[in-house]
Amino acid sequence: MLDPTPLRPSLLNPVLWPVWFAAAFMWLIARLPMSWIFTVGQGVGWLGYHLAGSRRHITQVNISKCFPQLDTDQQRKLVRDNFRHTGIGAVEIALPWLNPTRDLSKHYRVEGIEHLMAAQALGRGVVLVGAHYTTIDITSQFLSTLGFVDVMYRRNKNPVWEWLQTRGRRHHFEGVVERGDMRQIIKRLKSGRAMWYAADQDYGRKHSVFAPFFGIATATITVSSRLAERNDSPVLMLHQLRDIRRRTWTLRFSPVLKNFAQGDLESDATALNQMLESSLRQVPEQYLWMHRRFKTRPQGEDSFYRKG
Repeated sequence: MLDPTPLRPSLLNPVLWPVWFAAAFMWLIARLPMSWIFTVGQGVGWLGYHLAGSRRHITQVNISKCFPQLDTDQQRKLVRDNFRHTGIGAVEIALPWLNPTRDLSKHYRVEGIEHLMAAQALGRGVVLVGAHYTTIDITSQFLSTLGFVDVMYRRNKNPVWEWLQTRGRRHHFEGVVERGDMRQIIKRLKSGRAMWYAADQDYGRKHSVFAPFFGIATATITVSSRLAERNDSPVLMLHQLRDIRRRTWTLRFSPVLKNFAQGDLESDATALNQMLESSLRQVPEQYLWMHRRFKTRPQGEDSFYRKG
């Protein structure tokens, strides 16, 4: 693994001290018994539901658009359950970032690993497509044991969180590559490594095509197709699930996608969206619905998130 990111003097600016206090709290959390971590996380989710009005609004809009078959009470319950899982995710992220040597192996369940191993054995690199489940970082420790997985990430505007996330991930992954560094990403694929990244954020029209997601035309980035075509790399998806009662996390690897990266970007985007949608219909409460997934709309459509 690479050495953790060094602490730069600029990160000690007093303006950033509140974030450091939060990081210190996370450091303590990461050393609690697992049952406490889940309990604290659910408490954080409860607070978030009642205090984070703008995020609650975004979550409500997303859920109402994607699950119109649910009545008002069912949608409200799903929003509350989603905040509960989001709170747990916000707390459990302290484990891989701030207590990376803690053994989590007994908490992992793995399905379909043979698909990933067969794809990697081809020697052309693997495009491992993820999504913003609320479990997005907690599975880092298992992926690190494979020895050939790298991660692509989006730089955080807050310098302390940027330092924390890159330092934390470099404890587990040899390659932690900012999404704009395509040269490094291609280099790692060509060396036969797997590149994980979350393909479900809205980066605008320039890097996207519109493809259906829960029946909604959704701006979907085309990186998966471009990477697969560039290196003839197989593509598969990683789904991540949490079991609160058992305090376990499941990693579920899909089979390699067939007929992918054949020149039809909309078809590729549709295939990925359908796979994610199928997973989320089973565990809708475990997705990060509080991000503006439908921010970019087709020409002439109004924003989903405007109030009033």
